[in-house]
Amino acid sequence: MPITTTHYILLSAALFTIGVVGVMVRRNIIIIFMSIELILNAVNINLIAFSQQLQNGIGQVFAIFVIAVAAAEAAVGLGIILAFYRNKETVNIDEMNVMRS
Repeated sequence: MPITTTHYILLSAALFTIGVVGVMVRRNIIIIFMSIELILNAVNINLIAFSQQLQNGIGQVFAIFVIAVAAAEAAVGLGIILAFYRNKETVNIDEMNVMRS
């Protein structure tokens, strides 16, 4: 049985759903951060799957851009999380509004 675009779409939908649930339910900023990365990876799977189905390289180029944006987001996001942890010694999202003080 060959792997079709439908299989990739189902995998992407599952990853996207897990990522959205992780962002909505969790209170730990690291878990939320990883959930956002799952969402971006789900988008990449869709881009590559449709690029392969349409025999067009544009989706793969967009996937490379998404990977670059995710890398930049990871660097900036981890820097902010590290600064927050050094100041407040917690990574709980409920205490993020305290960063003003």
